[in-house]
Amino acid sequence: MVKIAVLASGRGSNFQAIIDSIENGYIKNAGLDILITDNKEAFAIKRAEKHGIDSVCLDPAKSGSKDEYFAGIAEMLSVRGIGLIALAGFMRIVRRPLINVFRNKIINIHPALLPAFPGLHGQRQALDYGVKLAGCTVHFVDEGMDTGPIIIQAAVPVFSDDSESSLSERILGYEHRIYPYAIRLFVEGRIEIMGRKVVIRDEEKELSNIMNPPPDVK
Repeated sequence: MVKIAVLASGRGSNFQAIIDSIENGYIKNAGLDILITDNKEAFAIKRAEKHGIDSVCLDPAKSGSKDEYFAGIAEMLSVRGIGLIALAGFMRIVRRPLINVFRNKIINIHPALLPAFPGLHGQRQALDYGVKLAGCTVHFVDEGMDTGPIIIQAAVPVFSDDSESSLSERILGYEHRIYPYAIRLFVEGRIEIMGRKVVIRDEEKELSNIMNPPPDVK
């Protein structure tokens, strides 16, 4: 059983997608152990309460330096035996004290086709640049800004009349599909990191992990 911790700052819609995928059996042999948030008003807390998941709000202002803040999280999650950390709209750059303890065990979802448009407002960056395809990426977290090895991506069209809101909503639907899929791959031990490349073991050859998730991801 892989214990999963989720770090979130806001509404937690990807957190909910993970909850649903575990509860409906899509992700097996895993459990959501704890939600950590930096925002006491985060709606993700209510989601955790509804599903009986422990949650804690850790205020960075009360934790000394940024490194001390993440060192505290690392200690907490180590004690709980966490095997995977999933960032779900966590609006802070993860620092080395947490990354070092959970190297290649922290994943994030980003609303752009990395390495294009890292950082905040990936959807707005895509619109401003005029790309015809946008999307989302699940990747491992390293010391850079959205620079870790890419696990899976999904692409969506960008229409001429799109606003940041409409494009964000289109991308979000795919975020809710590929994040559970990436977690399932991790839990099943089917991911191997080779330098910058992520190799998926026993991957169905007719399915692409670049453009869209497999059709069994509902």
